[in-house]
Amino acid sequence: MRLEWITSLRATRTFTPDDVSHDQVTAVLEAARWAGSARNRQPWRFAVVRDRTLLRELSALGAYAGHLAGAPVAVLLAVDATLSTQDAEFDAGRAAQNLMLAAHMLGLGSCPVSFFPAGNAETATRLAGFQEPWRVRTGISLGHPAPAVKGTPAIPQGRLPLSDLVIEPP
Repeated sequence: MRLEWITSLRATRTFTPDDVSHDQVTAVLEAARWAGSARNRQPWRFAVVRDRTLLRELSALGAYAGHLAGAPVAVLLAVDATLSTQDAEFDAGRAAQNLMLAAHMLGLGSCPVSFFPAGNAETATRLAGFQEPWRVRTGISLGHPAPAVKGTPAIPQGRLPLSDLVIEPP
């Protein structure tokens, strides 16, 4: 079984100034659109942000949102949580993962961001141009990855072995 596209996906937080083409953005949005959802409700909408000022404003809306300021483009994911909060949020995560995997397959880097606390999500929703019942809690930066800078990672690298993660009930 070949899982390289999944196992090689990494968060990219620094990007070159090169543009992400309209066709590339459309391709990753198509991949997101095809994510499964409970009862095929597709409880998501997308806002594509290229405006530098708006990207900088969004980058201030969370402790880990700073990479949005340097991205050529960001996709903001709005969710209609009135349908069912747990279903809608889970399904939005599926769409986000499809989008990031498609970007990776196209040679683009991506990194998700959560807008929190609630006031930041409200601001992101307004900046994206959405109104109730839509709410933007997630954004994804997209761009061509900048060359990696070697240093000490803030978070341990690697994955736990599968044997530490899986149980088989009797």
